[in-house]
Amino acid sequence: MACACAALYMLNLKGDILIQRTYRDDVERNLATAFRTHIINSPKETEHVSTSSPVRVLGSCSFMYMRHNDVYILAVTKSNANVMLSFQFMTQIVALFKNYFGGEFSEQSIKSNFVLIYELLDEILDFGYPQIVDANILKQYIFQKGFITESAKLKREQEAASSTLQVTGAVGWRKDNLRYKKNEVFLDIVEQVNMLMSNKGTVLRCDVNGKIVMKVFLSGMPDVKLGLNDKLEDVTFHQCVNLGRFNTEKVVSFVPPDGEFELMKYRCQEGISLPFRVLPIINEMGRTRLEVNVKAKSAFNNKLFALNVVISIPVPDNTAKADIQTTQGKAKYDAKKHALVWKIKRFTGQTESALVASVELIATTREKKAWAKPPINMSFQVPMFSASGLRVQYLKVWEKSNYKVDKWVRKVCKSGDYSVRV
Repeated sequence: MACACAALYMLNLKGDILIQRTYRDDVERNLATAFRTHIINSPKETEHVSTSSPVRVLGSCSFMYMRHNDVYILAVTKSNANVMLSFQFMTQIVALFKNYFGGEFSEQSIKSNFVLIYELLDEILDFGYPQIVDANILKQYIFQKGFITESAKLKREQEAASSTLQVTGAVGWRKDNLRYKKNEVFLDIVEQVNMLMSNKGTVLRCDVNGKIVMKVFLSGMPDVKLGLNDKLEDVTFHQCVNLGRFNTEKVVSFVPPDGEFELMKYRCQEGISLPFRVLPIINEMGRTRLEVNVKAKSAFNNKLFALNVVISIPVPDNTAKADIQTTQGKAKYDAKKHALVWKIKRFTGQTESALVASVELIATTREKKAWAKPPINMSFQVPMFSASGLRVQYLKVWEKSNYKVDKWVRKVCKSGDYSVRV
């Protein structure tokens, strides 16, 4: 950096502080709050995440930030910094931590290595000026080894198992001489979609966590090849997958374990197709009444349908009763949840349903606090729908006896944290 870094932060995707190190006293202590409010959770920023600038000036401070996996790295300075050198330094920090943490840099690896991280931060920055960031040099006098998380251990095991398979042909996860009268393969794509939307329909935050679960009933020692379209991010494979072949050919090739197992996990943040959009209009009519109008629209194909849709619409704690009308499903006021709970058993694609409610509030003589307006929450599951757009292009099974195989592929999309601001 051409100037000193006043403070360095590492935050999770919600803006919560994981690591904070202040090197100079010319900045305030609440900068992480300003970063979370004005950058991470700002509707103007989250609406155009892909085009938003990684350098921002708030007040008298310059914020330079980058994201790696589920962690934001934030450098703050009051001086006119050399931006490119600042980002090069933050990139080197990620490489350094990966070297110590077994190749992983994530929220979990940071939480598991607080003491080591602060020791490293004391060495790589002196009064905000960059010093040594070479892992080979630092390891000569910082001997402590980083705690390696389970996901990093699993990745190492997968690479080792893949190498062993390529060299020796040994398969430790499958027995020899398995025989079935009927040879079958079941493949399930299970996705969980998380979303935060503004009351005007702008998507503020969105991601999909998915997994592929298989049930395999095959004779002998089969070789399975799975072709997927290029929609994968942050992928973790079962140890049976040939990683070398996947890296070169993008083909998931494996000798499967017998029975049910989880083939892979993945995470997607781009190109997501949201199954539902919810548009709320909630008006406070004086001190004793609330008018609620909520529309839910399904965006998936009209040949598909969602099951067990539940929309929870928050109301104030001093609600007395609610007169509710819906175009589909049933709704009632749940006093324990302080919410109008709207349930629809089957929601067809490309349709719209509406809820209109008049909510009566209990008048109080005490000074009324402003209603916090919690977000609307939604739960559902949509069979045969993929929010990430992941598709199985082919599923091939080869075994030397050349038997017939029945193959079944299913998809289901479920709600995670699916919320809409009021």
